[in-house]
Amino acid sequence: MNPARERLYLFDTTLRDGAQTTGIDFSIDDKTQIAGMLDKLGVDYVEGGYPGANPLDTAFFARKPTRNARFTAFGMTKRAGRSAANDPGVAALLEADCDAICFVAKAWDYHVHVALGCTLDENLEGIADSVAAASERGREVLVDCEHFFDGYKANPDYALACARAAFEAGARWVVLCDTNGGTLPHEVEAIVAAVGRVVPGDRLGIHAHDDTGQAVANSLAAVRAGARQIQGTLNGLGERCGNANLVTLIPTLKLKPGFADRFDIGVGDEGLSTLTHVSRALDELLNRAPNRHAPYVGASAFATKAGIHASAVLKDPRTYEHVPPETVGNRRTVLISDQAGKSNVLAELERLGIVVHRDDPRVARLLDEVKDREAQGYAYEGADASFFLLAKRVLNEVPEFFTVERFKVNVERRYNALGELISVAEAIVKVKVDGQVFISAAEGNGPVNALDVALRKDLGKYQSFIDPMELLDFKVRVFQGGTDAVTRVLVETGDGAGERWTTVGVSANIIDASFQALTDSITYRLLTCGATL
Repeated sequence: MNPARERLYLFDTTLRDGAQTTGIDFSIDDKTQIAGMLDKLGVDYVEGGYPGANPLDTAFFARKPTRNARFTAFGMTKRAGRSAANDPGVAALLEADCDAICFVAKAWDYHVHVALGCTLDENLEGIADSVAAASERGREVLVDCEHFFDGYKANPDYALACARAAFEAGARWVVLCDTNGGTLPHEVEAIVAAVGRVVPGDRLGIHAHDDTGQAVANSLAAVRAGARQIQGTLNGLGERCGNANLVTLIPTLKLKPGFADRFDIGVGDEGLSTLTHVSRALDELLNRAPNRHAPYVGASAFATKAGIHASAVLKDPRTYEHVPPETVGNRRTVLISDQAGKSNVLAELERLGIVVHRDDPRVARLLDEVKDREAQGYAYEGADASFFLLAKRVLNEVPEFFTVERFKVNVERRYNALGELISVAEAIVKVKVDGQVFISAAEGNGPVNALDVALRKDLGKYQSFIDPMELLDFKVRVFQGGTDAVTRVLVETGDGAGERWTTVGVSANIIDASFQALTDSITYRLLTCGATL
């Protein structure tokens, strides 16, 4: 660490505040995996949850899951009318295997009266006594001053009194929370600066919610005003609109002048280079599709579609990139679409390892083919494997490994032996491989799954190449509206060794579109694995 630079501390609350995201429920295994990812990434604090509030969080705090990050328990300050020593909530925090305790305390007089039902002085006493009790047990103490900004605007003297009580009782961090997420950056900067005259900036933190879409901006505003801890979550998880997104904040702090030249954070260059992987691994664990348009780590964050932009990027990436994508573990993509020019096609061919001279007339033919097929409904922006095959076919480099002579799909709804009403899909596929005919039948949990299983059930001499294949994702998009809609299907396939590829099919018939994508997926596998006729 450069002594001329200041240290900023990152506090992750994915496992606590992020667990309040609609539709997300972490298991203990999930929490353990995520804590390990955060620890390896280099954040300073990992807030694991609320021991004592529910059995899962209590069990999670039986054994500390981090090695480097300070594992933090969250809970309320003591209740009015009892001592900290006799408060069961405080006791649960003190019994947790953790390095730090983060108490949440009301900082808005309105909430003290309405939510807690106690006096303002009793609330201040609760803050001071809780901090003292945890400090005496050797725990680092943080106090989340809930609703601080709303409280400050309503009654600045009392909000400041709450912050002062936490600080004077020995809290390492006094965290100012924009709990309702309605404060704007200029307000945050002014209020944090005012608090800094009562509590030193190196003891102040910021906890911002994203209800106006400015949680990241508010966090940076607080740092400019003197705060030296930032709380947030991976991918901006959190209740309502989410919390400040650490995946956006980390590269901003590491790469942007004004922050990068003033501050050090615990995430190093190596950790930064894994950020895209960490972001997508979390979404994978939660069974969510990653946000393609997420800053820094989204699949579209460094994607260029317009031909004139692509030409400039190929000359110098700085023309349309604010940071090099590889610094955050992402990659540059020059998209192939109906807006593409020759530069897009050449860039994508180069990325896919297809060698062709820029003046080769087949490049122009390929561009024309792409635009014609996109007019029919095909989209190659998210289907690299299908574009690879299209290019190879224009170059006459795709052997006919197999021919599908016919296929049939049947979906039947019936009662099973237990009297339960079920739907069963059955598929039959007839293919010819090297002069031999193979007929395969299979059942599946849907028509596409049945087709996929039947198609890959027996492909003769190519079977060993396709055995590791697995259908990972299936997406349907309507290209043109109405009951006679043209349907676009995207199929993502993997091989069990980490390789993934996506293919596309288009038809007015969803089954036909799916089958196109499935056969392309197998052809891509055979071509890239070195299968021969």
